[in-house]
Amino acid sequence: MEWLAKQAVRAQRKACDLPSPCISVCRLEIATGLCQGCLRTLEEITAWSRLDDEGKRAIWAQIEQRAARLPAAERGDAP
Repeated sequence: MEWLAKQAVRAQRKACDLPSPCISVCRLEIATGLCQGCLRTLEEITAWSRLDDEGKRAIWAQIEQRAARLPAAERGDAP
């Protein structure tokens, strides 16, 4: 998920039109409550389309932190 952390940094730097973190790998991990593809909670996923850029940046920041906390074996996975 290192690629996702890098994408999070790039997305947060955008002035507007922040991209969705969705990579069409939509599976919620029961233990963490996070999507295995984008590391968002179900609440974050459903709210995304209604959020302003500040709200989207906040979610991208959470994704960056979550990706950094993953075990090393999981961080290198690419979509």
